[in-house]
Amino acid sequence: MRNGYLYIGISLFIAYCMQEVFELRWEYLHALQLDESFKRWSGLALLLYIVLQWSLTIFRSKKRWEVHTPLIMEIHKWMGAFSPLAFYIHSMKLGYAYLFVLSITYFTNVFLGFVHTDTIKTKAYWYFQSWMIAHVAFSLVISMLALYHIWIVFYYN
Repeated sequence: MRNGYLYIGISLFIAYCMQEVFELRWEYLHALQLDESFKRWSGLALLLYIVLQWSLTIFRSKKRWEVHTPLIMEIHKWMGAFSPLAFYIHSMKLGYAYLFVLSITYFTNVFLGFVHTDTIKTKAYWYFQSWMIAHVAFSLVISMLALYHIWIVFYYN
């Protein structure tokens, strides 16, 4: 299926939104998320997930990796599709204050991935350029807020 990642990603995105709106909780996972050790390990896993997404982008920009760009982009898209699930494993809630901003920024960036030029079938350069600037900007904000979150977690605990 050509855009299978898109259907899975949108489904996971909608599922996360629905569980947030209707306060549906998987009790076993929720209990795990209350454990400090689980929160730290799942946070590390989520951070590594984000770092891997960045590394795919960096590999794609290297001239000698140019032949692998289609594969790297495919991996990047599939990882983006599963990012709502990765977030869900770490936290079922959007949080408050800066965590809410981090969560909304994260999911906005996930949504931006769904409206990439490949999925909406446009070749307009202005759209691609605007989309890329927004996607990278949101990714940078996510990275900065994630690092701030890690600092707060370890500084105050």
